[in-house]
Amino acid sequence: MAQTPTPAASWGFREGDAIAPGLQAVRLLGGGTTYEAYLAWADDLLALVVAKILRPDRVAEPGALASIAAEAAMIESLNHPVVMRGFGAQVTGERPHLVLEYLDGPRLSTLLRTSVIAVEQVLSLGLQLASAAHYFETREVVHLDLKPRNLIMSGPPRVVDLSVAKRFDELAGIRGPIGTTAYMAPEQSDTRLFPLLGPPADVWGIGVTLYRALAKRSPFPEPKRDPEAQLEERYPQLVHEPAPLPRDVPLPLADLIGHALRKAPSERPTAALLAAELEPLVAALPRPRLGRFRPGGTPKSTLMAVSEPAHRRRLFLSQKTNRTKEGSEWAS
Repeated sequence: MAQTPTPAASWGFREGDAIAPGLQAVRLLGGGTTYEAYLAWADDLLALVVAKILRPDRVAEPGALASIAAEAAMIESLNHPVVMRGFGAQVTGERPHLVLEYLDGPRLSTLLRTSVIAVEQVLSLGLQLASAAHYFETREVVHLDLKPRNLIMSGPPRVVDLSVAKRFDELAGIRGPIGTTAYMAPEQSDTRLFPLLGPPADVWGIGVTLYRALAKRSPFPEPKRDPEAQLEERYPQLVHEPAPLPRDVPLPLADLIGHALRKAPSERPTAALLAAELEPLVAALPRPRLGRFRPGGTPKSTLMAVSEPAHRRRLFLSQKTNRTKEGSEWAS
């Protein structure tokens, strides 16, 4: 008989409650099994922030304390326009917590459920993510969990949640699959491939994220969640090739995503090369025209660049002549 899961312990803060000196709760944002996240007011910053707090039943666990200390140190060491900033941490005491930048924008995962993402937006997002992944590599860090839920779509988009990120010298200590199943590279999924773990895993995460933004589905079959299932059934990306993208996806973009999803890490482009390949596609787009209205008609979206024919032709260069029945060349 299945057991009812025990509810996670909560601090239950209400608006105005003190989380720590100079840090007052505004409202609960969410949380997971280990943390709660509150929108909070920081007196020293005179600004809203996010307080990420260990749940009360986890504050005595050495592993949870080590995890929040490692995440605090990681955030403090990173400074990039596409990576969420931190504003301090308290990793001991009654309420170990991080103080993080509050970003006023939806997660990409939310947008994918409610909106249509234009190709122009996907191109720009890919370039921003490649920039962040390259920065991680220069700092000898691998994020290991790039996915739509960990992307806040502000301006520019921001990568959040460094809770499973590892420094290069920590990768050898990983003992089990790490990340989110649907976005994990083969070398994150199979212990036999762990020696290959490194920056290409983040390129894979970018590839799956862009694929989902364009296709609204995973490139691979749905994984089985039964722990008794075969490894290849729990992680279909180990044996399956990605399904073709929709035919209206520009061939140059489809090819780049296909290269990012090659099973061998050595065959994927580096983040720097991915950015270099995306940059001319982004540069070919017209500049956005905000607030463009037609008299007596409806306004055009202010979220998308207006695609003029010449720019559209450049973006779709060789699409009609090179695309095969199976989709793009990388899918064959």
